Amino acid sequence: MLKLWVNGEAVEVEVAPGEMLADVLRYRLGLTGTKIGCNEAECGTCTVLLDGEPVLSCSLPAAKAAGRKVTTIEGLAQGERLHPLQEAFVKQGAVQCGFCIPGQIMTAAALLERESDPDEEVIRQALKDTLCRCAGYPSIIRAVRAAARSLKTG
Repeated sequence: MLKLWVNGEAVEVEVAPGEMLADVLRYRLGLTGTKIGCNEAECGTCTVLLDGEPVLSCSLPAAKAAGRKVTTIEGLAQGERLHPLQEAFVKQGAVQCGFCIPGQIMTAAALLERESDPDEEVIRQALKDTLCRCAGYPSIIRAVRAAARSLKTG
Protein backbone atom coordinates (compact mmCIF):
# COMPACT_ATOMS: atom_id res chain seq x y z
CA MET A 1 0.00 0.00 0.00
CA LEU A 2 1.45 3.33 -1.08
CA LYS A 3 0.81 6.31 1.19
CA LEU A 4 1.41 9.81 -0.11
CA TRP A 5 -0.11 13.28 -0.27
CA VAL A 6 -1.79 14.22 -3.54
CA ASN A 7 -3.02 17.77 -4.02
CA GLY A 8 -3.07 18.32 -0.27
CA GLU A 9 -4.94 15.13 0.64
CA ALA A 10 -3.58 11.99 2.25
CA VAL A 11 -3.95 9.06 -0.16
CA GLU A 12 -3.47 5.32 0.19
CA VAL A 13 -3.44 3.29 -3.00
CA GLU A 14 -2.42 -0.19 -4.08
CA VAL A 15 0.34 -0.13 -6.66
CA ALA A 16 1.98 -2.85 -8.66
CA PRO A 17 5.75 -3.30 -8.34
CA GLY A 18 7.46 -0.91 -10.74
CA GLU A 19 4.24 1.01 -11.53
CA MET A 20 4.98 4.58 -12.55
CA LEU A 21 3.55 7.59 -10.77
CA ALA A 22 1.79 8.87 -13.92
CA ASP A 23 -0.16 5.61 -14.19
CA VAL A 24 -1.14 5.72 -10.51
CA LEU A 25 -2.33 9.32 -10.83
CA ARG A 26 -4.31 8.73 -14.02
CA TYR A 27 -5.66 5.21 -13.71
CA ARG A 28 -5.90 4.61 -9.97
CA LEU A 29 -6.71 8.12 -8.72
CA GLY A 30 -8.56 9.48 -11.78
CA LEU A 31 -6.35 12.58 -12.09
CA THR A 32 -6.30 12.64 -15.87
CA GLY A 33 -4.84 16.14 -16.14
CA THR A 34 -1.43 14.48 -15.97
CA LYS A 35 -0.80 13.44 -19.56
CA ILE A 36 1.41 10.65 -20.82
CA GLY A 37 3.03 11.56 -24.12
CA CYS A 38 6.16 9.61 -24.92
CA ASN A 39 6.29 7.37 -21.83
CA GLU A 40 10.09 7.71 -22.04
CA ALA A 41 10.77 10.90 -20.02
CA GLU A 42 11.46 12.90 -23.18
CA CYS A 43 8.49 15.21 -23.76
CA GLY A 44 7.57 16.62 -20.33
CA THR A 45 3.79 16.29 -20.68
CA CYS A 46 3.66 14.12 -17.55
CA THR A 47 5.32 16.71 -15.30
CA VAL A 48 3.97 16.96 -11.76
CA LEU A 49 5.49 18.51 -8.66
CA LEU A 50 7.06 16.22 -6.08
CA ASP A 51 7.71 18.17 -2.90
CA GLY A 52 7.56 21.30 -5.05
CA GLU A 53 10.04 20.17 -7.71
CA PRO A 54 9.03 19.20 -11.25
CA VAL A 55 9.44 15.50 -12.05
CA LEU A 56 8.59 13.39 -15.06
CA SER A 57 5.96 11.11 -13.60
CA CYS A 58 6.01 8.63 -16.50
CA SER A 59 9.47 7.47 -15.45
CA LEU A 60 9.22 7.87 -11.68
CA PRO A 61 8.33 4.65 -9.87
CA ALA A 62 5.30 5.44 -7.70
CA ALA A 63 7.03 3.88 -4.69
CA LYS A 64 9.54 6.78 -4.75
CA ALA A 65 6.66 9.14 -3.93
CA ALA A 66 5.88 7.33 -0.66
CA GLY A 67 5.27 9.84 2.12
CA ARG A 68 5.86 12.77 -0.20
CA LYS A 69 3.71 15.60 -1.58
CA VAL A 70 2.54 15.32 -5.19
CA THR A 71 0.83 18.24 -6.90
CA THR A 72 -0.91 17.76 -10.23
CA ILE A 73 -2.52 20.30 -12.53
CA GLU A 74 -5.80 19.64 -10.71
CA GLY A 75 -4.16 20.66 -7.44
CA LEU A 76 -3.15 24.15 -8.55
CA ALA A 77 -6.66 25.58 -8.65
CA GLN A 78 -8.34 26.67 -5.44
CA GLY A 79 -11.78 25.12 -5.83
CA GLU A 80 -13.36 26.77 -8.86
CA ARG A 81 -10.73 29.55 -8.90
CA LEU A 82 -7.93 28.90 -11.37
CA HIS A 83 -4.32 29.39 -10.38
CA PRO A 84 -2.86 32.56 -11.96
CA LEU A 85 -0.80 30.39 -14.31
CA GLN A 86 -3.86 28.49 -15.51
CA GLU A 87 -5.72 31.76 -15.97
CA ALA A 88 -2.82 33.36 -17.87
CA PHE A 89 -2.49 30.37 -20.22
CA VAL A 90 -6.15 30.79 -21.17
CA LYS A 91 -6.00 34.60 -21.49
CA GLN A 92 -2.75 34.56 -23.50
CA GLY A 93 -3.99 31.92 -25.93
CA ALA A 94 -1.31 29.46 -24.82
CA VAL A 95 -3.74 26.55 -24.79
CA GLN A 96 -3.77 25.17 -28.31
CA CYS A 97 -4.26 21.42 -28.53
CA GLY A 98 -3.80 21.39 -24.75
CA PHE A 99 -1.79 18.20 -24.52
CA CYS A 100 1.45 19.74 -23.24
CA ILE A 101 -0.23 22.39 -21.12
CA PRO A 102 -0.36 20.52 -17.79
CA GLY A 103 3.38 19.83 -18.02
CA GLN A 104 4.13 23.39 -19.11
CA ILE A 105 2.07 24.84 -16.25
CA MET A 106 3.52 22.55 -13.60
CA THR A 107 7.07 23.30 -14.73
CA ALA A 108 6.29 27.04 -14.76
CA ALA A 109 4.71 26.81 -11.29
CA ALA A 110 7.96 25.42 -9.88
CA LEU A 111 9.91 28.16 -11.68
CA LEU A 112 7.72 30.93 -10.26
CA GLU A 113 8.13 29.52 -6.76
CA ARG A 114 11.91 29.88 -7.14
CA GLU A 115 11.98 33.09 -9.15
CA SER A 116 9.23 35.71 -8.96
CA ASP A 117 10.19 37.69 -12.07
CA PRO A 118 11.94 35.47 -14.59
CA ASP A 119 12.99 36.97 -17.89
CA GLU A 120 12.29 35.30 -21.23
CA GLU A 121 15.58 33.42 -21.29
CA VAL A 122 15.03 31.97 -17.82
CA ILE A 123 11.52 30.86 -18.81
CA ARG A 124 12.80 29.29 -22.02
CA GLN A 125 15.50 27.44 -20.09
CA ALA A 126 12.99 26.16 -17.50
CA LEU A 127 10.56 24.94 -20.18
CA LYS A 128 13.16 23.54 -22.59
CA ASP A 129 12.33 19.93 -21.81
CA THR A 130 8.55 20.31 -22.03
CA LEU A 131 7.74 20.00 -25.71
CA CYS A 132 4.85 21.74 -27.45
CA ARG A 133 3.99 20.04 -30.72
CA CYS A 134 1.86 23.02 -31.76
CA ALA A 135 4.87 25.35 -31.39
CA GLY A 136 2.93 27.66 -29.09
CA TYR A 137 6.06 28.81 -27.29
CA PRO A 138 5.60 32.59 -27.74
CA SER A 139 2.15 32.51 -26.11
CA ILE A 140 3.39 30.12 -23.40
CA ILE A 141 6.21 32.52 -22.52
CA ARG A 142 3.76 35.45 -22.49
CA ALA A 143 1.49 33.46 -20.18
CA VAL A 144 4.28 32.71 -17.71
CA ARG A 145 5.32 36.38 -17.68
CA ALA A 146 1.69 37.48 -17.16
CA ALA A 147 1.27 34.98 -14.33
CA ALA A 148 4.46 36.25 -12.69
CA ARG A 149 3.08 39.80 -12.78
CA SER A 150 -0.27 38.61 -11.43
CA LEU A 151 1.34 36.70 -8.58
CA LYS A 152 3.42 39.76 -7.62
CA THR A 153 0.39 42.05 -7.45
CA GLY A 154 -1.68 39.47 -5.61
